[in-house]
Amino acid sequence: MKKITLIVFLLFAGYAAFSQNVTDEVNNFNKKVGSPNDTLEGWTKGGVITFSLTQGSLQNWAAGGDNFSLALNGLANVFANYRKGKNRWDNNLIMSYGLLKTTSLGMRKTDDNFDLTSKYGHQISDKWYAGALFDFRTQFANGYLYPDDSTIVSHGFAPAYISLALGFNYQPTNYFSVFLSPVTSRFVLVTDQRLADQGAYGVDSAKYDAEGNLLSHGKNLEYQLGAYISAQFNKDIFQNVNWTTRLDLFSNYLSNPQNIKVYWTSIFSMKINKFLTASLNTELIYDDDIRIWENKQGVKGPRTQFKEVFGLGFAYKF
Repeated sequence: MKKITLIVFLLFAGYAAFSQNVTDEVNNFNKKVGSPNDTLEGWTKGGVITFSLTQGSLQNWAAGGDNFSLALNGLANVFANYRKGKNRWDNNLIMSYGLLKTTSLGMRKTDDNFDLTSKYGHQISDKWYAGALFDFRTQFANGYLYPDDSTIVSHGFAPAYISLALGFNYQPTNYFSVFLSPVTSRFVLVTDQRLADQGAYGVDSAKYDAEGNLLSHGKNLEYQLGAYISAQFNKDIFQNVNWTTRLDLFSNYLSNPQNIKVYWTSIFSMKINKFLTASLNTELIYDDDIRIWENKQGVKGPRTQFKEVFGLGFAYKF
């Protein structure tokens, strides 16, 4: 983990030095995204869409390798915020999808995420709002337990997570906020009955008698009630380098409240010119209800999940 942190730091430091030569016009255009002016009423909309494509081929290559490889990644991070008097309504949508095709591995999914957040607040003091938050998170396509590409372990709405929270939002600046909720309803959906029967993603599994006959199918819905914290940060940390991150923490009152569920996403966008950008997208998850297969031991249990996707390609900001 320390090596990864050092590499990322050196990458950002080097890029920050390079980006000092970028024109002020490009920099001002970049600052518009993700940093709406709270003094303006009405709608403020914007976002960034990135698309990267990597292709490689080898012929008679003595060092070895795949004869052909193709990687495709897309990311959209958009927002639509509304201000009126003491009321504010913030909406954010993140969608990402990636594919990798090689001669030896065939086609594989490398990234898949759909995350919609909507937050309403009514101002009760200079920096505090009382309100509610809605969050919906799932994926688009099937997921497999590679190298086994015949067993589906996830797909759209299996799982899906829905959170409904009442609480208070602390917003000292237009780029940082913390939502605190002592009462949050969280729903875990597993619409695939085969996965539900296995008890995947924390739902109650199917019940069988002593002879292995099915008594009842697993549940497709798991209800959780607990405390919830969501911290968000969106700012240009260097010239032409934007960092958007969100950290969600949830404690389930109904089962093992000491085991905090963690969901942390980060998107680093490094603008090179008007159309080219480099992006680093990371996602960290810990949920003790999610069991990860350990191929060597042949068992499964809760583990810290981490995903990283780096891309260099075209970008459009609005």
